[in-house]
Amino acid sequence: METLELVKKAVDALSDKKAEDISVIDIRNISTIADYFIIANGSNVNQLGAMQDAVDEAMYKSGVHAKQIEGNRSSTWILMDYQDVIVHLFSKEDRLFYDLEKIWKDGKRVALEEL
Repeated sequence: METLELVKKAVDALSDKKAEDISVIDIRNISTIADYFIIANGSNVNQLGAMQDAVDEAMYKSGVHAKQIEGNRSSTWILMDYQDVIVHLFSKEDRLFYDLEKIWKDGKRVALEEL
């Protein structure tokens, strides 16, 4: 499956769980760690857990398994590493604090409509 298709599946899974402010950054030209970052936030740890489960299920059904997952059910930042796609799930406060969009500003923002 093409990487951008996986990004779309993850974004759709996040949307289904009412994730807030979903952002996709193409980092292919600036980093070797992955092709895309997906960043989203939830309003509480239960929602973050549901978002994590939904993404993991969507990726699993696509034949992709997480290389690593950082964070747990009480975390306010969950990192899901699917090699070419890395998903960051945050509480609103942590997202503002870590500001990955600013750190990775040299990446290309992908409009969700383009997926």
